[in-house]
Amino acid sequence: MRQHRRTLRLLGSLLLVAMAASVTGAAPAPAASPTPLDRVIPAPASVTPGGSPYRITRGTHIRVDGSRETRGVGEYLAKILRPSTGYRLPVAAQGAGGIRLRLAEGPFGAEGYRLDSGRGGVTITAAKPAGLFHGVQTLRQLLPAAVEKNSVQPGPWLVAGGTITDTPRYGWRGAMLDVSRHFFTVEQVKRYIDQLALYKINKLHLHLSDDQGWRIAIDSWPRLATYGGSTEVGGGPGGFYTKADYREIVRYASSRYLEVVPEIDMPGHTNAALASYADLNCDGVAPPLYTGTEVGFSSLCAGKDSTYDFVDDVIRELAALTPGRYLHIGGDEAHSTSHEDYVKFMDRVQPIVAKYGKTVVGWHQLTGATPAKGALAQYWGLDGTSAEEKARVVKAAQNGTGLILSPADRVYLDMKYTKETPLGLSWAGYVEVKRSYDWDPGAYLPGVPGGAVRGVEAPMWSETLENSAHVEFMAFPRLPGVAELGWSSAASHDWERYKGRLAAQAERWDALGIEWYRSPQVPWGGGGR
Repeated sequence: MRQHRRTLRLLGSLLLVAMAASVTGAAPAPAASPTPLDRVIPAPASVTPGGSPYRITRGTHIRVDGSRETRGVGEYLAKILRPSTGYRLPVAAQGAGGIRLRLAEGPFGAEGYRLDSGRGGVTITAAKPAGLFHGVQTLRQLLPAAVEKNSVQPGPWLVAGGTITDTPRYGWRGAMLDVSRHFFTVEQVKRYIDQLALYKINKLHLHLSDDQGWRIAIDSWPRLATYGGSTEVGGGPGGFYTKADYREIVRYASSRYLEVVPEIDMPGHTNAALASYADLNCDGVAPPLYTGTEVGFSSLCAGKDSTYDFVDDVIRELAALTPGRYLHIGGDEAHSTSHEDYVKFMDRVQPIVAKYGKTVVGWHQLTGATPAKGALAQYWGLDGTSAEEKARVVKAAQNGTGLILSPADRVYLDMKYTKETPLGLSWAGYVEVKRSYDWDPGAYLPGVPGGAVRGVEAPMWSETLENSAHVEFMAFPRLPGVAELGWSSAASHDWERYKGRLAAQAERWDALGIEWYRSPQVPWGGGGR
């Protein structure tokens, strides 16, 4: 009799639900299904779906081995998952099932990983901590977008069953942030770092000096920051990073497995320095501070020995603050420097970089001089750049100079999407999402040996960008595509398939509070394939 009453109550409840649905017109909620393994960005190298999904529950543990780095990745993952799931998710070396992060020998290289998912749990395996971290980014994208929110969400938290095996195509997958035209605070830079990490970007190139502002404290030349950093485009207050600020950016980037590449642009783009110290000028007269946007009018004095004392001091102090391998010396748009002086300048400055243990990176105009052994040239030309200029870059690559590809009419994130875009510039043309994605770095400059292309980088110049919302609007949705060009195989690049995967990212950006541009080229409302 008791069983009969329970059955009647159950049938009555179901009837009420059905009646409510008929009254409100609401359809029954569909059963939750996990995100397919091949829906992530960048596209993984190998995906084998199959088996039951794993469900994160109140009893899930994050299991790590004894290494400090693995525990750090585990704590990072827990910090993402706890607010939205409401679960404790303890990070510990012991326990069964759950999410396991493990370092082990395998064909993963420095950044690759394998993700295995099934009913019993999820295991991410890598040879190095960076690989575990990149595997965690994939896991994030396999979970519902609501996992990114800072309040408890309903779930369920399912991870599709199967295996992903993944390694990057290129070792340099970069993004540049120009903090000179407009200054960005430490917290704003950290916010961008977190957004870059989601898509496995591994280099943060900071453009620390230009005509409009000097942004890093140099003890031996203090007016560079206090005076040269006191303004920005449009005449705002500017700002600069103390050495402690810069160390904090480096530390935070490292915790997200990004290497900071600092740039001091020279011999051109130097008005902030020239205004700070008269002796850096050939005539000994300091120009006024500059808040406009024109380029090519400034130059360090290549014929003065004091110029190289200045460069030595700056590189010495910056190198001491930077644990990464690279130091960028700019070298672009030095229109006020004669070719003879430009060559002389680069011949003297590149050995200074080596003296302090760093590898030279320069914009591709460096190939007009003699790039140092091991130097990297960052190509920012256009599809329509002259054959002569391209040939010079190709020849340098054939002679051993590595290339980072940043074609301005493809991956300059400050270029307007269309003529109606309220932010950005258009000197390189309009760069919609498809144009930014639909090219192959390995084939972009014919004649360049395959091994010479070290990767890609998406620069963000800030003449018109004043805050994080501006940066995000110009970066999203183009940044994930550049990340995929750097990580995924050329064979995987297909716009028709990619745009569906990109559309599925929008809900995650909303959950993260990211401003983004709703490109008409992407089926935002229709999901992916």
